[in-house]
Amino acid sequence: MAPAIQISGVSKRFRLYHEKYQSLKERVIHAGRVPYEDFWALRDVSFEIEQGETFGLVGHNGSGKSTLLKCIAGILRPTSGEIRTRGRLAAMLELGSGFHPDLTGRENVYMNASILGFPEREIDAKFDDIVAFAEVEEFIDQQVKHYSSGMYLRLGFAVAVHLDPDILLIDEVLAVGDEAFQRKCLDRVHQFQREGRTIVMVTHSADTVRQVCDRAAVLDHGELITVAEPGETIRVLRERLFPGEALPESADGELPGFAAAEGVEGVEGDETPPPLDPSRDQARLRNLLARILDVSLEYPGSTERPYLEAGDPLIIRVSFKATVELDDFVAGIAIHDDEWRHLFGTNTHLLGMDFGTVSGRGAIEFRIDSVPFLDGTYHLTIGLTNSPDTLIYDWWEGKIQFEVMNPSRDVGTVRVPVAVTMETELEPARARKRRRLSAS
Repeated sequence: MAPAIQISGVSKRFRLYHEKYQSLKERVIHAGRVPYEDFWALRDVSFEIEQGETFGLVGHNGSGKSTLLKCIAGILRPTSGEIRTRGRLAAMLELGSGFHPDLTGRENVYMNASILGFPEREIDAKFDDIVAFAEVEEFIDQQVKHYSSGMYLRLGFAVAVHLDPDILLIDEVLAVGDEAFQRKCLDRVHQFQREGRTIVMVTHSADTVRQVCDRAAVLDHGELITVAEPGETIRVLRERLFPGEALPESADGELPGFAAAEGVEGVEGDETPPPLDPSRDQARLRNLLARILDVSLEYPGSTERPYLEAGDPLIIRVSFKATVELDDFVAGIAIHDDEWRHLFGTNTHLLGMDFGTVSGRGAIEFRIDSVPFLDGTYHLTIGLTNSPDTLIYDWWEGKIQFEVMNPSRDVGTVRVPVAVTMETELEPARARKRRRLSAS
């Protein structure tokens, strides 16, 4: 099956003008030439998005996400490269995109849908559904310049999702609006996924990427860093958001902490990482001044069965090596379910623990007295950072997982201890006895 979207060597250049000549004399003197600087919002970006895939575009502000989405939508034309799309496309790129403030909501629905290429008869058939979804029935014949930002957003999103596109482009819409509208948007996105439609979304939310996307691309200053599964994408994104310190060199010119560990059991794979590429790795977030060597899980029967039972105690043991003396050392954990919803997270700084100066090898144990989760697979993320989380020494994103089995008949995600009491009063003819039943 051919990809829904093919992006081949796309670059986009803008011209930044630092001076603007106002008078005719200035224009004559400079022969009509205005000095400018080239700004490349995208540089040689190439990847494919499969039909029926939900694909995320993530990166810091100014990384080129929205520019790329507008190029896919056809609003911007790439300076070089080519974008091919297959199927009917609808876009919700920004608040009120495609709306004219002096037209009514009704007129804007028809105009916006026409811009997207939909015939009037199709808009007629879906108009009532669009207005109901947007919840603007009372204001549909008012000029949209009198709408609130939420009404603008709801109406624009309603138009985009009710015209049965094969490809839906969304730019940060799921992060705007009230909670009820966000839930409605997510429900419609999930419906599109079940129907096999292609969705491309720009988002800054790591949880949205985990919960919704099949894959995602990380952009940094217009360059494509990686296209990967959600967990790997978020790890790379964190590395780009918070530039780490360069690794110090030892006297012999080698980077510390990169020698293989002798006599250490349980170290995952080869502890010697590949040589650093100075042009690429010096900007990495994981500066490896402290490295995670191993993570082990201990629970009753851990040597006999590959799962916990709900309510079991759990010890998460993190073995590490600090290659230099670190005065600000924090270890943290996070737990996500199988749909990558964030269930719990904490770290030693939040728990009020100060380790002082840390160096060499060590281990930290996180003890959970009673695992509160019911049946499912749960993903564990481990991080070694400083206290403000601006430096991350090492980070394992979802590399460890554990299974929980629920021996009871409780349903849901979390096990909550419940006590039940009931009082009954018998008829007076039977001596009015009071009985108390309890269960826990």
